[in-house]
Amino acid sequence: MLIIINFTLRPKVSAVWLSYRFWSINFKALDGIHRVLLSFDIIERHVGDTTHSGEIGSKKKVRRLLSFQRHFHESRLLRGMTPQAPLHLLDEDYLGQARHMLSKVGMWDFDIFLFDRLTNGNSLVTLLCHLFNSHGLIHHFKLDMVTLHRFLVMVQEDYHGHNPYHNAVHAADVTQAMHCYLKEPKLASFLTPLDIMLGLLAAAAHDVDHPGVNQPFLIKTNHHLANLYQNMSVLENHHWRSTIGMLRESRLLAHLPKEMTQDIEQQLGSLILATDINRQNEFLTRLKAHLHNKDLRLENIQDRHFMLQIALKCADICNPCRIWEMSKQWSERVCEEFYRQGDLEQKFELEISPLCNQQKDSIPSIQIGFMTYIVEPLFREWARFTGNSTLSESMLNHLAHNKAQWKSLLSNQHRRRGSGQDPAGTAPETLEQTEGATP
Repeated sequence: MLIIINFTLRPKVSAVWLSYRFWSINFKALDGIHRVLLSFDIIERHVGDTTHSGEIGSKKKVRRLLSFQRHFHESRLLRGMTPQAPLHLLDEDYLGQARHMLSKVGMWDFDIFLFDRLTNGNSLVTLLCHLFNSHGLIHHFKLDMVTLHRFLVMVQEDYHGHNPYHNAVHAADVTQAMHCYLKEPKLASFLTPLDIMLGLLAAAAHDVDHPGVNQPFLIKTNHHLANLYQNMSVLENHHWRSTIGMLRESRLLAHLPKEMTQDIEQQLGSLILATDINRQNEFLTRLKAHLHNKDLRLENIQDRHFMLQIALKCADICNPCRIWEMSKQWSERVCEEFYRQGDLEQKFELEISPLCNQQKDSIPSIQIGFMTYIVEPLFREWARFTGNSTLSESMLNHLAHNKAQWKSLLSNQHRRRGSGQDPAGTAPETLEQTEGATP
């Protein structure tokens, strides 16, 4: 659905947003039985294997899932959409591969791009359903499986598929990283079911309804959200409020005490707002101080919440710490999104934002600067917190390798252009100027 939003600055700037459905009020029905089968077949498999003996594993619960599945099957038939047998067989084969991948969801080399293809673009819903079940959250919070699925579909659909980077695949990638961090021994033994649910929900929804442009763009086009949030954490506030709206609309937590749901909403906000890159130094300084003073007490809810914020910040910018093949794809995607914004700014005679000029800002240069000034400082402190765990060491090794790769590519570019410029990357001031310069 496309909504035309009028702006109060320049008439021609309004046209920019004709290409963005910034208000994603298209909480669509599922597009047929395929999507239901992909998620619910996996859920049913795990429901059968669960160690809990309550309502989740009951025959009544399974019948409810099957009746939900049949409802969509019948609605497709009523619309004259007869399922095709060859496609069903292909889906079953893909589903088996997706199941196999989920058995290794805690591995750092998990390929979210392949998983998204195997789930036909439903990586976020499928992953979250699996993680909620494997962490025992469905049983602990007595969540209705159909309602959970409905909520997750709403979240997935509210991401903009035309964004090269800030889309549902990025959300799934951050969620998988968050799952890995929640398993770190230094943290895992202190986490409550509520902590785990908050961490996974915040990861899944932290960029929901992202328009594909950054905060400075919203401010200089006088966007109503910039005015609403007074130019402070504009996108993060919108992601949080959108998530709360979907939680309430889906009634996923309606059976819980009011005080508990209010606390969940506030903690989700605190986690999502922590992903604002303009607050990077604030969180990094606090983390360094805690580690220096050795005063983190994870049995304390405030300290535990702070480390969840740090974990989410790490998950959000962990792409340079992935294996080169995946890291490179993410780098190209985020830069493509920057360049699209720069093209829009140039077209509508706006000042081109830092890192958004394709003629001046190369991918290697952007990535080297990002790694040097943003990623490395945070992940070095995270490694200190984890006691240089196996995962932390692996991430830092990937980071060093990927940075060397980009430096080599940048040197090759300079040689081809006959430039003697040193491949040092973008200066930190430039990165700090650009909200959204980080994934």
